[in-house]
This record gives sequence, structure tokens and C-alpha cells, in this order.
Amino acid sequence: MDMNQYLSMFIDESNDHLQSLNENMLQLESSPSDLGIVQVIFRSAHTLKGMAATMGFEDLASLTHQMENVLDLVRNEKLKMQDFIFDTLFKSLDALESMVQDIVQGGEGKADVSSIVASLQAIVRGEGAGVSSAAAVSVESANSTPAYPGIELDEFQFSVLDQSITEGHKVLYIQVQLREDCQLKAVRAYMVFELLERAGEIVKTYPDVEDIEQGEFDSVFSMYFITQKNAADLESQIMNISEVDSVTVADLDHESLQQMVLQSAAAVEAVEKENSASTPSPAAAGASKVEPTESVSPKTAAKNNGASVPSRTIRVDIERLDVLMNLFSELLIDRVRLEQLANEAKNQDLTDTVEHMSRVSSDLQNIVLKLRMVPVDTVFNRFPRMVRDLAKSLDKKIDLIITGAETELDRTVIDEIGDPLVHLIRNSVDHGVEPIADRLAAGKSETGTVNLRAFHSGNNVFIEIEDDGRGIIRDNIIKSAINKGVVTEEQAAAMSDEEAHQLLFAPGFSTAEKISDVSGRGVGLDVVKSKINSLGGNVTIYSTPGKGTNFSVQLPLTLSIIAAMLIKMGSEKFAIPLTSIVETGIIKKGQIRTVHGSQMIQFRESHIPLISLSRVFDVPNFDEQSEEETEIVVIRKGDRLAALAIDDFIGQSEIVIKNLGKYLPSIQGISGATILGDGQVALIIDPNAFIK
Repeated sequence: MDMNQYLSMFIDESNDHLQSLNENMLQLESSPSDLGIVQVIFRSAHTLKGMAATMGFEDLASLTHQMENVLDLVRNEKLKMQDFIFDTLFKSLDALESMVQDIVQGGEGKADVSSIVASLQAIVRGEGAGVSSAAAVSVESANSTPAYPGIELDEFQFSVLDQSITEGHKVLYIQVQLREDCQLKAVRAYMVFELLERAGEIVKTYPDVEDIEQGEFDSVFSMYFITQKNAADLESQIMNISEVDSVTVADLDHESLQQMVLQSAAAVEAVEKENSASTPSPAAAGASKVEPTESVSPKTAAKNNGASVPSRTIRVDIERLDVLMNLFSELLIDRVRLEQLANEAKNQDLTDTVEHMSRVSSDLQNIVLKLRMVPVDTVFNRFPRMVRDLAKSLDKKIDLIITGAETELDRTVIDEIGDPLVHLIRNSVDHGVEPIADRLAAGKSETGTVNLRAFHSGNNVFIEIEDDGRGIIRDNIIKSAINKGVVTEEQAAAMSDEEAHQLLFAPGFSTAEKISDVSGRGVGLDVVKSKINSLGGNVTIYSTPGKGTNFSVQLPLTLSIIAAMLIKMGSEKFAIPLTSIVETGIIKKGQIRTVHGSQMIQFRESHIPLISLSRVFDVPNFDEQSEEETEIVVIRKGDRLAALAIDDFIGQSEIVIKNLGKYLPSIQGISGATILGDGQVALIIDPNAFIK
């Protein structure tokens, strides 16, 4: 069967499961004893393993199976989570993510994970942190059937033993005979168990562990045991325990294990027939089969008994949404044109029909825009794991508090904003939050806090990264900037605190004294600023020394349809995004001043530059120099303002942004184009390009 048709579905589902695994592992790290979370993690890992095996990605399936072995011990309360186990599982998740990314890029999902597998297997064997699996050593031991095969296995237990043999572990059948005059049978059995649990994993005993602990057995007990230890050495160590009469250790392979299971089932069936006075036991009738018994926990069983909830979401390729948006933009243009024609025709029936169509298309417009809106949670959900790893590597304690994750942004913005936020959060964790000793000396809690929040404000979305660290020290920035040649001493002395903060965004700038894996190369915040500016947004820094720093990122709600002011320049029309406009007005020629060769106007007790759009775009049939009064549009970029001199205002309108494509080169000051209701093309002005 051709699996390529299911590849994209597999990739999407795998990414969802990996994200779920990361999130739930972080929750489990906070509540290590919560078995409910372990069950959720186990189910996600099991589903991922099954999907990978079905698609033929054996390495991915094999690593996930090793994780399952560890998680199964935890959910059955045979293993308690510890720091080194969490670290190993997180490394496993990183490896799985790398494999999935390899598949996305056309690979086969292969990776060298031998060290991770060894660590997982060591955990299953009960060994401590940092222990890798030893090389398998062949042991000559009797494969003959022991004299007392009385252990009945369920399907899960048999699978664990069989898989362990496949993976190179030793599966031993151990039978211990105590002396007939032994007075403390339970104590001697406990000593045997304690010895074995240091060397491997006991899978099943006969009688049950509870009966053995209470001394409710004759003088013989047996067990299936998984280990990497030498069988002869184990036998010798058990014999050294007081009042042990004899020990039989059988090293099993696939065939002998299957034979043992069948013989045990037959023995149980025979005993049950002898004990049955009349009707044969139903259990005896199926005893020869390897049946699952109590391997499903009550919590899982309760959930499985409930009715399944049907999915209310579907996956849609983003390219289809782009096509839908393009088709709708054509409809929007035709709607405006029809409204103009209806007004000219003065036909009431036509006017009523067009008005109804306008209402319907407005509703359609809202739906189309909402289809493209994605919660910022899709970006935020990667950060808890990242902060956790960074904090450990820097030996810091940090709480990441996320609020407003349900805030929605256009998919185009979401796809671009991830990397800038990574840089800002890494900066807060590394430079912002102090080391534990420094925080305690400053009278702060040893655990630092990084707040990541998102919220709407008008037609913008704000994303803030705020820490309660040391804040930005102006002198440190100035000193570093001068040493790196970013500014001169004279320029630095004249800078305000806000301007000094902006130096953090200078290319190649860093306050780190040495280069590390986290920072110090001067690459990061300059990329953040350029990327956010390219999205039509800006980033502002607020900081109080000793209290903390806030990076506030302002982004447009959508990059597809925006509200704009339409203006006229001679015979040409332009659109300016309303989000960048502070106000509009009219100035007289006498109000324009020339300062150092640049035109300036007074605006709210300050002077701002006046920029002539007719000169910038070389408009042939308009020149504001011949006008006694000139219309202006005051635009903002962060804290800086400028005024654009224009010919006339047309009015406000919602416009659909069209990419200029490859037909026109990148034009300074133009971010795209839109088609107006009369079919004319209006260029969209990028206000950020006019304010340096």
C-alpha cells in the first residue's frame, strides 16, 4: 500500500503528539506523583509508536517503544520519576522531533540515538543516572524446563519479556527453594527480591508478591526476571543468602519462553480441573491462550467505557486559505464596483439587491478573516520546554507564566513571529533574570519570573516579555556600545535612557562578557527588530534597574486585509495603513522650516520632519511647493514621528493587500498594492521606511 498519501497527515499528527508529550512532561515534572498525567503521556507515546510503525519509520517507532517501557513502569508504580529520568525522556523527545523534521525534509527519520536508548534501558533495569547499558555477555545456562513452571503470564507481560529478548536483554526464569526448617520465609524471600531488584526488573512471581510477603507459600517461589547481569553470578549471590536450599536459573530464548508459557498454562488448567467439582472453570477453558488480565488501569478503563467525542476540527492546507482569500479579494473589488453602478443607475431593485449582497459579503469577509486567525498558543507552546532547558543549563530557577495564549493573529504573522520571540525570551532568561545567589543578595526570591502575555488593543496585538530581573543598566550598555564602536562617547553622552535602550538592537551588539551557547555573539535582538519592522510592527523596551525589563512587541492584527487611508498624489492613488497614522491635518507654507537642509514642521510642542511623497515617488503632475496649503499625514514608528505631505484625501477603506510579486523590484517605501473598487491599483505605503 502506498503510504505517501498519508505522509502529511502523519507529520501533522506526529507534531501534535510531540507537542502534547512536551507539555504533559512539563506538568509531570511539577507533579511527579500524578499518575493521571503519566497515563496521558503513555497513550500519546503509544499512538505515536503505532503511527510510525505503520508508516515504516522503524527508528522512530523503536525509540518511542523504549520510552513506553519506562513510562509503563511509572504508571504501574514500579518506578518513581527522578530528575535524570525526566532529562532522558526530554532528550528522547528532542530526538523524536529531529526524526520527524528529517521526514519533513524527505528523509527516512533516522538518527543515532544509541546513547539515549542505552539510558532508557538502564532506567528500566533500575540503574541510576548516567548509566549506559553494558555489552551483552553470553551465558551458558540450562535451557531445560524448570521443575516448577507455575507462572501464568498475561499478554502484556509476555510481550515485555519477548521484546526484551529481541533487544538483547537476558530473560531468566528463577526458582528459589528455601530450607524446610526455615522460620522466616517472608524475610528470606524479601532478601532475594531486594538483591534482584538491584540487578534488573522482576516481571511476575509465583505465588503473587503479596502472598510471598505474608509468608503464605510452601518453601518454593519463582519469577520471570529481566537483567543484563551474568546468570551464574546471580545464582551464586542468591545462594549466599541464609536458609536458601537451592536455586535454579534458566536463561530463556523466544522458543523456550513460549514453551514455558504453554506449560504454565497447562499446569494451571490441570489444577483448576482437579479443583472443579462440577462445571469447568471459564478461566481454565482459555488458559492455554495468552490473555490480557489486569494490565489496564481503572482510570484508563473508565475513560474507555465513555462515549468517544467526535472531532469538531479539520486540517486545511494554508495554501487553500490563501486561494480563498484571493478569491474573496476579487469579490470585494466587484462588490465596491457594483455599489458604484447601483448609485449611478438609481434603480431601487438593483440598489436593494446590492445592499443585501454587501451584507452577505461582509459576513463572508469576517468568516474568511477568522479562518486565517490562529491563537498565539501555537507559538507560545514551545517556550515552557525551552525555558526549562535554559534554566537548567544556566543553573537558574525560573517560572514562565503565560497569559493571553488564546489571543489570535493572522497565520502569516504567526509563522514569522516565532523566532523573534525565541530571541527575546532567551535574552530575558540569560541577561534579565539574575543567578540565584545574586537574587538572594538583592532580597528577591531565588526563583525568577518571566511573564509572556498577549492581548488585543485596537487593530493591533501586543506581545510582552517581562522579567523580574536586574533590569537594564544604562552604563553597561553605553560602555559596551563604545567598546564595540557602535557609538562615540559624545553620542552616548547625549543619549536619553530610551535611546540607550535602543542600542540593544544594534547589529553585533551584546553585553555578554564571554560567548556561550546561549548568548554573546551579538546576533539576536537586531534580527528581532528587523523582523518585527518587516511585519509592520515595532518593539519597545521599558526597564527599571533592579526591578526588571519589559519588551513590548506591537503587531498588526492581520496582514491580509487592513484599514487604510486612501490619498491622492496628482493622478496616482496610495494607501496608508491606519495603524501607523497619528492624525491628519493641513499646514500653511509659512509653517515649514528648514533645519540643516531638512524640512521640519512644529507638531505638539516639538519639531518633526516633513517628507514630500511627490519627490520620493517622483510624481510628475503634483508638487506641494506650488501649494499655499498642504495636507499632511502624521505617522508613527515607535516613539518617533514624521509628516507626509500629500495632495488630497480620498477617505478610509478596508483594502486587500496584494504582493507586488517578482514583476517589480523591491521599492523603498512600498509594502504592496491593492485594487480599488473602480479597478485602479493603489500602492500601499510602508510608513516604517520613512522614519529612521
